[in-house]
Amino acid sequence: MDLEDRPIGFFDSGIGGISVLKEAVKILSNEDFVYFGDSKMAPYGVKTAEEVKRLTFNAVELLLTKNIKALVVACNTATSAAIIDLRKKYSKSMPIIGIEPALKPAVEFNRKGKIVIMATTMTLSERKFSNLMKKYESRSSIEPLPCPGLVELIEQGKIEGEEVEGYLKEKLNSLKDEGIAAVVLGCTHYPFVKKSIRKILNEDIPIIDGSKGTVEQLKRQLVKYHIKNNKNKVGKVTIFNSMESKFIIQLSYKLLKEGSI
Repeated sequence: MDLEDRPIGFFDSGIGGISVLKEAVKILSNEDFVYFGDSKMAPYGVKTAEEVKRLTFNAVELLLTKNIKALVVACNTATSAAIIDLRKKYSKSMPIIGIEPALKPAVEFNRKGKIVIMATTMTLSERKFSNLMKKYESRSSIEPLPCPGLVELIEQGKIEGEEVEGYLKEKLNSLKDEGIAAVVLGCTHYPFVKKSIRKILNEDIPIIDGSKGTVEQLKRQLVKYHIKNNKNKVGKVTIFNSMESKFIIQLSYKLLKEGSI
């Protein structure tokens, strides 16, 4: 198999990275993709950085057995904990793309109020996020908002309805009263509850995630490495999950096809 015909590997702590994969299928429609979600060990956001790093390397080793030509770490927590070490080990053989909260576009809206960054506790506590925040804190008021428990709801397929809306109201209502300029979704699971967030917030408040920017970077790297698939065909998507349950695989394909983004 020619290098450009090999699939692109996607990894997330569960089903969240499907939100990034969904964007990749749109932008790079003739590429093949292999997705691995580690739902058995989700959520990563409550684990130590060392544990997340170990789980991430295990997942990458599994994806390498699928003959991938590039890797997308479609998980903010895993990117924070492991992307530097992943690149040290693998970047000579393939491009490694991570994801981070899309703070820059939120700041560039230049709206009044706070920029709320919804993310896992670990993502918000890592140095990578601290450096990102320092870069923009002189231009905007930034409010990190840890959301423990939200990934678990989404992993159960709860993306709409009373339970998830109740959770989000508890998190966002007090901030809404103070004035929200934009909401940044700093976890790849969270775009699946964007409709529910929208119901709670005013319609004109931007809700931003890093999916498109990540996929555009992937595209640039494929071109740089001369491994972009230019054949005139629609690619295929194969999804694996550590949970090995019919429900989680069906939910993954359903979110890829429909979602709530």
